[in-house]
Amino acid sequence: MITLKTCHEIDLMKESGKICARALKFAGEAVEPGVTTEYIDEVVRKYLASQGATSSSLGYGGFPKNCCISVNNQVIHGIPNKRQVLKNGDIVSIDICSKFRGYHTDNAYTFACGSVSDNAKRLMDSTRESLYEGIKAAKVGSRIGDIGYAVERYVKARGYSVIRDFVGHGVGAQLHEDPSIPNYGRPGHGPRIVAGMTLAIEPMVNEGIEKVSVLDDGWTVLTADGKLSAHFEHTIAVTSDGPVIITNPD
Repeated sequence: MITLKTCHEIDLMKESGKICARALKFAGEAVEPGVTTEYIDEVVRKYLASQGATSSSLGYGGFPKNCCISVNNQVIHGIPNKRQVLKNGDIVSIDICSKFRGYHTDNAYTFACGSVSDNAKRLMDSTRESLYEGIKAAKVGSRIGDIGYAVERYVKARGYSVIRDFVGHGVGAQLHEDPSIPNYGRPGHGPRIVAGMTLAIEPMVNEGIEKVSVLDDGWTVLTADGKLSAHFEHTIAVTSDGPVIITNPD
């Protein structure tokens, strides 16, 4: 069941989203050669705690850390650890979900560690731009399928593939709410988009084929062909005036 939010609830989610977005900003600023992913996780933990917020990831389904950090061919759900040391040229996807005053928000960004290849830059740019194509499609009267169609059309035109095994989702009092939001779809199909929906739209885009595998840790998702992957995400609210990005650090 899709849970619509009141204007007051959306205002509360904006407060939560600002904290979540700032946590992501600070995590990104910590990305540099020689840093461990565990160190970045600790940056996130300390900032959320300083704001009276909590990580939505920690303990979710047994996940052991405060955020997901996925490097290079890791797509999503990478577990931060002290053995993973970032290197110049890595691309680092950080996904932060947090809860504040009863509401969850969710955002992700793929950061460059030092100087990255032109191919990596192009993948990152295309994935980020596809997110905004999806957001533009999330308007009253459209369908959920229109969002995925907009994302995949943009991505495929640039020679990349979207992950089909993992999708975006509704978000609010629960971290994962209806509806599911695939990064592919048919125009005019799926649940109708109405004002009050709060959605986490998150293109996960592979440089190569769409197929993925999961490590023995039960969490870390890898590209099946070993090529790069990028991940960008915002939480948005659907309003009568158009989609509004909730995970805004300003």
